[in-house]
Amino acid sequence: MDGAKTFFLYTLGCKVNAYDAQALREALCSRGYAEVASPGRAGLIVVNTCAVTARAASESRGLAAGFRRDHPQARVVAAGCAVRAVPDFLAGLADLDAEPGIAALAARIASGEDAGAPTARPSPDSGRTDSPPPPGPPDPGISDFPRARAVLKVQDGCSHGCTYCIVPRARGPSRSRPVEAVTSEARRLAQAGFREIVISGINLGHYGRDLPGAPDFWDLLSALERALAASHPGRVRLRLSSLDPGMLTQKALDILAGGAAVCPHLHVSLQSADPGVLAAMGRGHYQPGRIADFVSALGRVWPAMALGVDLLTGFPGESEAAFRATLEFCARLPLTYAHVFPYSRRPGTRAATLPGHLPAEAKKKRARALRELAAERKAAFARRVAGLARVSFVAETLHPAHGVCEYYLECRLDDPVPGDIRVRDLVPAAPAAAEGTRLVVRAPSPGKGEKT
Repeated sequence: MDGAKTFFLYTLGCKVNAYDAQALREALCSRGYAEVASPGRAGLIVVNTCAVTARAASESRGLAAGFRRDHPQARVVAAGCAVRAVPDFLAGLADLDAEPGIAALAARIASGEDAGAPTARPSPDSGRTDSPPPPGPPDPGISDFPRARAVLKVQDGCSHGCTYCIVPRARGPSRSRPVEAVTSEARRLAQAGFREIVISGINLGHYGRDLPGAPDFWDLLSALERALAASHPGRVRLRLSSLDPGMLTQKALDILAGGAAVCPHLHVSLQSADPGVLAAMGRGHYQPGRIADFVSALGRVWPAMALGVDLLTGFPGESEAAFRATLEFCARLPLTYAHVFPYSRRPGTRAATLPGHLPAEAKKKRARALRELAAERKAAFARRVAGLARVSFVAETLHPAHGVCEYYLECRLDDPVPGDIRVRDLVPAAPAAAEGTRLVVRAPSPGKGEKT
């Protein structure tokens, strides 16, 4: 194998990063490159970096430096969020190539640019929040995905400007993919055998503002349901990634109630339930009580529903009372899991200069309390779902058969795996028991009724 035409790709971070990595993978393969399993065999090594926390940026930098040190035979490129957002990311890494936008890199390669060409280093101003998005043609799209459940990016960037968030520096302002491009890609992924597609973006609440006619996310979701119902009726389900609370409108409730393909799973970027903390975060555009009302109304449509939230605790100035308001609000919600992050100071953000930064131990203690509550709720939810008659999970492995069901719980098939099941298949099953936060399931009996 020609080492100069081989590549190794290492990705950190979120679902959108994973999507961008797949776009780059397909672009490189379309230009004659072959992916290898070891960096030691690669002529090109790309580290798709993350900057959402200081720890993620540090890990990204360490990996890039380590690849450069350990594999002198390869061209090493640090790409993506940390390169653009962290001012000193490249300090001391003079022999490392850099690419601020991995999606733009994929688009340029797909359009014919030589992947082996040297990359210009970002300027000191490239991380400014008012700088334009990384240059390049539109997203090239994907036709495959390395995991059993495909991610479909519909939007990138964010124009909101939360005071703690480095994402606008990393990805630029919001840009939406046209409805036609999204529905076409969804059909392509379904044709490739994917039976669950995760609809993802950096801020789905900004979807469509930059498109002709300004369709919003719920218009897009309706179009996706119609497209898949026509091409793959009843065979593909959709899962929604994190939603801004401001999206939870009557229109959202109507669309979710009238659809058939969306998993009964809602994930909300709550961050805090204290109005003062939300205002300091730059997130005063929603009220936690309205989230609770929406969840209650949706519960009448989805009697069994997974509900997750993002929580950022230990924000500068967060009092004990403000933290308790968030903890108690989450205790009242029919919560089934939570992604909890202690506040991480990000240089260049407004929150970094606010008074009242909390000690690390206080932030860790608060995060631990929220995680303990979420863990208890997830175990209780698993026991509840274990009492249902049927679930269906996407097969991620086969021996044993294992995957994630529509309620966002891990499932393990306790029966011999039927010979016709393949990875990516949607497998019907009957819950047998809960093992902590996981389900043990069995092949369903024909005509089995609802458990009581």
